[in-house]
Amino acid sequence: MGDRRSERVYHQDYIVRIRYSNTLPPPPNPPKLLDIPGTGIASSNYTSPSYALKLAREQPLNIEADSELGMPLELLGRPEVFEEDEGASMVNAPSTSIMAQENPPPLHPKDRELLKPLSALGKPTAMNSGVSFLRRTEYISSNAGAVQRFESSTSKDLLRVRKDPKRRKTVEPNRDDPLHIIRHLAKGFDLAYPEDAYRGDDSKTQIRGAPSTPAEKAAWATPKHPKHPELTLMDAYPLLPDNDALPMTGDYQVVKFSTNPVASSSNTYDTRLDTALLRPLGADLSIYEERMAAHQADPTVPKPLPEWDYDLFLPGNEGSVGALKRKFDPNDAQKDDPSLYDTEADGDACFQFDRVREYETYKQNGNADNPYGVKVALALNDGEGRLPQGAYYYAVKSTASLRPKRKTPGISEEGRVEHVDVLHVTVRHPNADEAAMRTSAQAALDREDED
Repeated sequence: MGDRRSERVYHQDYIVRIRYSNTLPPPPNPPKLLDIPGTGIASSNYTSPSYALKLAREQPLNIEADSELGMPLELLGRPEVFEEDEGASMVNAPSTSIMAQENPPPLHPKDRELLKPLSALGKPTAMNSGVSFLRRTEYISSNAGAVQRFESSTSKDLLRVRKDPKRRKTVEPNRDDPLHIIRHLAKGFDLAYPEDAYRGDDSKTQIRGAPSTPAEKAAWATPKHPKHPELTLMDAYPLLPDNDALPMTGDYQVVKFSTNPVASSSNTYDTRLDTALLRPLGADLSIYEERMAAHQADPTVPKPLPEWDYDLFLPGNEGSVGALKRKFDPNDAQKDDPSLYDTEADGDACFQFDRVREYETYKQNGNADNPYGVKVALALNDGEGRLPQGAYYYAVKSTASLRPKRKTPGISEEGRVEHVDVLHVTVRHPNADEAAMRTSAQAALDREDED
């Protein structure tokens, strides 16, 4: 019994998992599907030659024919071709000659049907059927047309037709031409300020704008909404720069936090975020230098911006937010009142800001060379303050996304600014060096200030 149990065979399925699949590549010439309306065969559109010719005109071929039209000819085995002795080739092997034969073999009756002209295809008409006892009576109209064509073919008539402005072909200008682009840009300013339009000849410094059509002038005088033409325009604001609001760097930065910087159980907004301060600590110079080297090697790679780490500070007293905003309001007559400060440090009145936490930049986009190239901020002014009525734009050099930074042990913080827990801030006017930096930023924006 023990021997029989040991000799018993157990069948088990062997499962093999295919780890690497060997799929066939897609075909080199995929079929092209055409959107053909299904009118049915009864309309006889599909069987007419004009339908096929229309498809051939509307559907261009995506196949580039080579010099041999897709049929390579192997002539290396025929030396008489290169020796200009085609006659000997036809005598020796007339069936393999590349030249047309003088007496071609007769066509098969089935092949002769394929060589019919287009005029012979389709249903026969009564005009094509020849009847000996019927006389064609349309010769009067045909002769009249012939006389008319003869009279319109004189040199005088041809000259008049050639000079006809309705028949004259207008040459379309190249829309990508830089001069064409500048003229149409100047045309927009000429429409807005016709008294300042330049009407002289083109020079190196002045280019005359393109002429405005009556429709464009009417559209500027009575503008309409493109999607809701029933709306009425109530007021218009000219787009102007605010040079007096430029900071020392000449541009601004938009910052977005990944999470709420202020932990609060309620859903109310903390007004201290309106006057928050970001103190730069430093940037990872190794990453910045690596990206700058990639930009110098390949100018198509965007020029990098340094990604900074910041310390976030908020006012220690929430009641000081209103007073701090008054200090920066140029229209407030009491903005220089020392009583607006909430504390004193070393005998001077100031605002106290408390440190919240450290943040790092994890995503940033912008244009390092042109702060107006990606994004701008726009503010509408009704003309009640220091500025006249207008829509004022401000340069936004970069948009950065910040997240709380985790302290990683073992990483050196050499070259970084030390952390502080409290900041005492005093609002004052810029000194001479700071004013010079802002003036240079204004001159870069407006060449008139530079002169």
